[in-house]
Amino acid sequence: MLDDEQQIHALFEAADQALMRADIEALDRVFADDYVQYDAAGRAFSKQEVLTSLRSGVIRYPVIASTGRRIRLFGNLAIVHGSEADEVVSGGKRSSVRYLYMDVVYKRGGRWQIVGSQLVKPAEEASEVAS
Repeated sequence: MLDDEQQIHALFEAADQALMRADIEALDRVFADDYVQYDAAGRAFSKQEVLTSLRSGVIRYPVIASTGRRIRLFGNLAIVHGSEADEVVSGGKRSSVRYLYMDVVYKRGGRWQIVGSQLVKPAEEASEVAS
């Protein structure tokens, strides 16, 4: 049996795969019913709003490359943070985007689910600002 940290890593790998496939059923299991996501602009989206956007094709994630994932366990609660380099299709336009994220996961009924996410775009590199 996997320990809690291994279960959380597996949850996030499954979430990335489900997002790239727009697998609504899998994402319904990954995200808790009370899930809230804050985007880089600070707008809040419920689980249903996130799933509806994916289901309708308003947004797609053809590539998600997560790096530097770290997990801090606190009993049945964990904070997960890291970074992503994604390819996003929104409004028919494909773009590359980098995010830093911090997610809260909670173990209910013996199973880990993501209950909250905060996405931020990293500050521009100093060399980019200077040029």
